[in-house]
Amino acid sequence: MWQQEILLGIIDNRELESRRRWTITTRTQVGDVKKSVVARKENGNSESAMCRELMKLPISHKSDRSYQDSAEDNDDFIVSESDRQMLLINGSRQQDEELDELSASVERIRGVGLTIHKELLAQEKIIDDLGTEMDSTTNRLDFVQKKVAMIMKKASAKGQIMMILFLLVLFIILFILVFLT
Repeated sequence: MWQQEILLGIIDNRELESRRRWTITTRTQVGDVKKSVVARKENGNSESAMCRELMKLPISHKSDRSYQDSAEDNDDFIVSESDRQMLLINGSRQQDEELDELSASVERIRGVGLTIHKELLAQEKIIDDLGTEMDSTTNRLDFVQKKVAMIMKKASAKGQIMMILFLLVLFIILFILVFLT
């Protein structure tokens, strides 16, 4: 299994070396436990017999078999724990990759947000300038309307008729000069 992971690039050399050291250390510890059990069995027959007597346990020759079973159970446990750790490592790597992708997406969104902010500031400035120009034009138009109203008040109805007639005569003269000549 770990060979496939090496080929797939999931495990690097440092991780592989760490696992080898852990396996060697674990096997050494299991060997030490085996040696201590065998030594107790050889040196402590009287203790073992006394313990069995006190506990009323029958003398059994199955201890070697149970020892082998427990060693196999230990090996199975070690393998299952190793597999579980591999799954955890793979899961954390996948989470790291997903977090990297999420971080890149957030950076892109941040860039878009900054661009939108700059554009909004530029649009706000344009609208403010337009508002200022509109205010200026409105003030000038109000001034002209007041002047026209004042001139209209000063001129009487007779003066207005005379002005209209004068402008009409001027129009006719200009029309004749432009189109007939």
